[in-house]
Amino acid sequence: MALPLDIAEPRRVTRELLPGVVHVPDWLGPDVQRRLVADVRSWALPPAGLRHPRVPTGHLMSVQSVCLGWHWYPYTYSKSADDTDGAPVKPLPRSIHSLARAAVAEAYGAHSPEAVDYEPDAAIINLYPDGARLGLHQDGEEPSGAPVVTISLGDTCTFRMAGVDRRTGPFTDVEFRSGDLLVFGRESRRIFHGVPKVTSGTATDGLNVPAGRLSITVRETGLS
Repeated sequence: MALPLDIAEPRRVTRELLPGVVHVPDWLGPDVQRRLVADVRSWALPPAGLRHPRVPTGHLMSVQSVCLGWHWYPYTYSKSADDTDGAPVKPLPRSIHSLARAAVAEAYGAHSPEAVDYEPDAAIINLYPDGARLGLHQDGEEPSGAPVVTISLGDTCTFRMAGVDRRTGPFTDVEFRSGDLLVFGRESRRIFHGVPKVTSGTATDGLNVPAGRLSITVRETGLS
């Protein structure tokens, strides 16, 4: 018997993908997404603006990044854009601080120790143009073990996770769409993760996102 052509997409629900890794679909509505995209456009301007980070081997990463609060470049933090124009890093906006705290409360519960104690002080915004990807890596430069918050805007990507002590398979993959939230912490705080694929042309209409995908990743560094 032929299947109906209008089969509904399975409902997307909040899931703990791995211990301490929580995916919240459609966490941000279109209006908030548009405001964030507009903010990102202003943060990307120089000084200390958008640039391609270069790893110590000399290879340019395919993503472009701009930092807030602390400037990250492989593999250290500073208070100035030492790998570009040397300008002081832009401060972490109060709006992002509050959004990240709300994200941890959404993932673990408002009264969880993680949500109560979370004090983010750094954000990395990555732009994935067509063809860009991010290899498996750990967020390991921060002394703090507080959760990492990631919000996706624009094109849908495949977000891939391996293990805390391995970057090889088996992998856990999740479809990460515009407005989705992912929080990883607890026993998975140092998990190897990356973005092997971005599906072009899948962004929500009207967001004014540059071609590709934007990610906003917020951390509590534990640096003084």
